[in-house]
Amino acid sequence: MAGDDNGGGVVLRRALRRQRGRVLAGTALLCTHQATEALVPVAIGVIIDRAVATGDVPALLLSLAGLAVLFTVLAYAYRSGARLTYAAVEREAHAVRVEIARSALDPRGHRSGMRDGDLLAVTASDAELSALVVRVAGLSAAAVTALVVSAVALLVVDVPLGLGVLIGVPLVVVVLQRMAPLLTRRSASQQEALAATTALAVDLVTGLRVLRGIGAQHHAAGQYAASSRHALDVTLRAATTKGLHLGLTTMVNGLFLAAVAGVAGWLALQGRLTIGELVAVVGLAQFVAEPVQTLGYCVQLFAMARASAGRVARILGAAPVIRPGTAGQPAPSPARLTLDKVGYAGLDGVCVQVNAGEVLGVLAYDPSEAEALVALLSGRVSREEYQGTVYVDGVPAEELDIDAVRGTVLVEQHDVALFEGTLRANLAAGASVDETVLHAAVRAAAAQDVLAAHPHGIDRVLTERGANLSGGQRQRIGLARALVADPPVLVLHNPTTAVDAVTEVLLAEGLAGARTAAGRGTLLITNSPALLRVTHRVAVIDGGRVIAEGPHEQLLASDARYREEVLR
Repeated sequence: MAGDDNGGGVVLRRALRRQRGRVLAGTALLCTHQATEALVPVAIGVIIDRAVATGDVPALLLSLAGLAVLFTVLAYAYRSGARLTYAAVEREAHAVRVEIARSALDPRGHRSGMRDGDLLAVTASDAELSALVVRVAGLSAAAVTALVVSAVALLVVDVPLGLGVLIGVPLVVVVLQRMAPLLTRRSASQQEALAATTALAVDLVTGLRVLRGIGAQHHAAGQYAASSRHALDVTLRAATTKGLHLGLTTMVNGLFLAAVAGVAGWLALQGRLTIGELVAVVGLAQFVAEPVQTLGYCVQLFAMARASAGRVARILGAAPVIRPGTAGQPAPSPARLTLDKVGYAGLDGVCVQVNAGEVLGVLAYDPSEAEALVALLSGRVSREEYQGTVYVDGVPAEELDIDAVRGTVLVEQHDVALFEGTLRANLAAGASVDETVLHAAVRAAAAQDVLAAHPHGIDRVLTERGANLSGGQRQRIGLARALVADPPVLVLHNPTTAVDAVTEVLLAEGLAGARTAAGRGTLLITNSPALLRVTHRVAVIDGGRVIAEGPHEQLLASDARYREEVLR
């Protein structure tokens, strides 16, 4: 799935292959429906000539019984075929949504370049639209069947008429197909614009409190309005193209119907057609309008499916950011985490080591260098993008599998992600955890007030992203969750940015006490004096390099720059 176009084709073909049982059965039934529907005007014409015109009552009753059977088959075939086809569409859409979710949650990351809002739009909309290729296959086959049966019936009645339909219908389809590339481009542009607007909306909702805090909500609203206007313009262009295509289909269809009916009427006046044959021909001419219209509709559906499939393929075919090794969990070593001459982004030859039972502080004068360190340790950087070596329990991280690395090193960023559900479920994160462990972690994170503030305590229900908690409460619950996980090495990046000074001191002491007592290593990337005070030593990074290292109090006394940065 390298490119969107080729990858989109793979997604569409895979959908048909994966749902082939339902597609084949549904298509067969829909083709049966269209064939029997095409035979209805033929049957009526035969009844007129063989029973009505002759006054043969037994033949008329038998013909009506046969017509009833024809309608029964017609109705049952459509009902069953449509059900199978729609079931295939929904099952395929579900399968694609699961694949997209699996790709988005892949711990290796992905290089699709899509934001969370884009992923949401693809999952909610494009997965369903790409699955419409299943419906296109059934409807197209049924329409072709209807046209073939109609053409054969017309050939039996009159060869020139039959040839006219056989030649005219493909010409009509070719004319309609000429607009397919334009429809695909317009559909793709529409879906891209809608996805971009959705992504912006997700970003704005996520950062609404921050925007209000800095007074930027009006500027953000203007940005969203501009994006929404662009999406509206693109949608209107796509709708105009679809409307033009529909109008052209209707016009061509009507002209074709008028031509066939006119020729049939002239032949009847010449005596070459009986009354029943004339009724059959006019009925078939009217019926032919439906499959031709269906083929035009299928062109539109396929254009949307193809455009959406390209976006789905962009996610599913994205290369992973990192390619982990295959080695399992290494034996614990005194040096649990070591960075040896690591260079990445602004970092240049950084050497730090986190030992078991140690709290190591890292103060980066440039915040971007702290962000680079967090990105590297959280496994979001491919091996080709950084220099040096990151060792986990003495083994290069690139040689270990994902579970081995994540089982040793846990990175908890200050932008905490909580989930809808109870506090207990958020703290346990799906594991079976003893009640005393949960409460001990809450105490160490100085988050007892979060439980005490609600009558349900630890069973308090959180809304999506923990929106019914304050920023400081979310940070402390996120820290408590990390403490419950009890990783050998815990990396924290500015874990107290939304916490007041008094609570920050309690949190720092609780965190250091819990981790040191358990013999766990902790890496605090921060400029908070309360957190740095509880560390065993601090590494100072400036210009991408470690320029100083030692106990916090010693650095305060001897390094004016350090003192200014921490105490300001």
